[in-house]
Amino acid sequence: MFGVDDEATEAAIRTYVKLMRATHAVSARTAPRLAAAGLTHTQLGVLEALLHLGPLTQRDLSRKILTSPGNLTDVIDKLVKRSLVERVACPEDRRSVRVVLTPHGQTFIQTIFPSHARDIAAAMSGLTAKDLATLDTLLRQLGTAAATPD
Repeated sequence: MFGVDDEATEAAIRTYVKLMRATHAVSARTAPRLAAAGLTHTQLGVLEALLHLGPLTQRDLSRKILTSPGNLTDVIDKLVKRSLVERVACPEDRRSVRVVLTPHGQTFIQTIFPSHARDIAAAMSGLTAKDLATLDTLLRQLGTAAATPD
């Protein structure tokens, strides 16, 4: 491999490329249904986080769905325009704002999420339950190690 003469680095690069290709393939499998619903993956991530975790601040949402605060503001603005979420001032901290599903948003995400989950399962159907458990463990280890400064 050009510029790399370390076997461990080459193995890491090959694995990284496969991880990115797999991520792209799973995303491509779920994208058509989301597009039909007028959603991006990030918008769905916001709705799904609010469905499963309840109201969250934009800062907490940004951490949960792994997007920048600037991008998240734009995403939330678009969801607000569609009446799927609203911003509500936190009574205990007036400097903070929570993002909350509207009743329409609650119904919308509850309708679309089961199909989205089935799309993910179909995209990952090439793996056995044991494979999925192993991958889950490995990805958790990778995420923890990658987030730790050298």
